[in-house]
Amino acid sequence: MPNTPPAAPSVASPAPSLVAPAAASPTAPVHAEGVSNDEFRAAMSRLAAGVVLVTAHEPALDPEGPGGEDIGMTATAFMSVSLDPPLVMASLRDGSRMDDLLAEQPLWAVSVLSESQRHIAGRFAMKGRISDRLLFEDIPYVRGKASGALLVGGSLATLEVRTEQRVPAGDHTLVIGRVLTAGVPSADGGPLTYFKGRYRQLG
Repeated sequence: MPNTPPAAPSVASPAPSLVAPAAASPTAPVHAEGVSNDEFRAAMSRLAAGVVLVTAHEPALDPEGPGGEDIGMTATAFMSVSLDPPLVMASLRDGSRMDDLLAEQPLWAVSVLSESQRHIAGRFAMKGRISDRLLFEDIPYVRGKASGALLVGGSLATLEVRTEQRVPAGDHTLVIGRVLTAGVPSADGGPLTYFKGRYRQLG
């Protein structure tokens, strides 16, 4: 694996562990309980997580104009919540484009990235990135029939989701959704993981 750490995923964990720990600073914020942001990041960076791409389709403002826009965001704070009914949860940073969009429309999708799709994770985690239309340009995908969102080809699993609950949590929103479709398009390779500020492979 390259030694240069990737950009932190755009969708951070409710515990911001999945962001590389910053150097300790005498001016680092310390909360009333006595834990600084740096200490919290450093501790939680030891928790390995899977990496997914959350996608959604932004409808066109003008029904007679262009057909809307597809957006995507790398996420590490994603988990199964319930089997009956089938529910999942993603943690979205307040004010992010994905959070703003899903506050307006309820349909979204998740592609569980494989170890060979690190470039996709890094691309959609970049700060100051180019338009999402260009980011998707050379990535194989299909459009989900239930959500209208893009599902990445070659991913280990795909889910289409409808939001059922939004829970404010500090500087994030926990978006809980019912799974509408679930597929396993690829059985090859292992999962892409994120640990101590870097994308990793199992083994």
